[in-house]
Amino acid sequence: MEKPILNSIFAQTSFPTKEEVDAEYALDNEEKEEEIHKRLHEINTFQCVDNEIYIRGKDEWGKDFTICFDAFNFLEWIDTENIEYIKEQLIKYIKEK
Repeated sequence: MEKPILNSIFAQTSFPTKEEVDAEYALDNEEKEEEIHKRLHEINTFQCVDNEIYIRGKDEWGKDFTICFDAFNFLEWIDTENIEYIKEQLIKYIKEK
């Protein structure tokens, strides 16, 4: 049985505006916020515009999916030390397979 696919502006072919994202994810006061866990299965596009980094590809269900980062914040977190850690973990994973 296939899981239902969320109807998201991130599945559109153009990048959403901040207002569109805010509107889609606005929560009523009674609603409890829920964490979203998605897998970007295949990366096929990278873009950096106006202090925003967009990474686009296919999600775990084969649907288009885009994630947007604040460029400054992204660079604060993904520094040389973190890149080296990612490489170490990937090498460990590959050796185990």
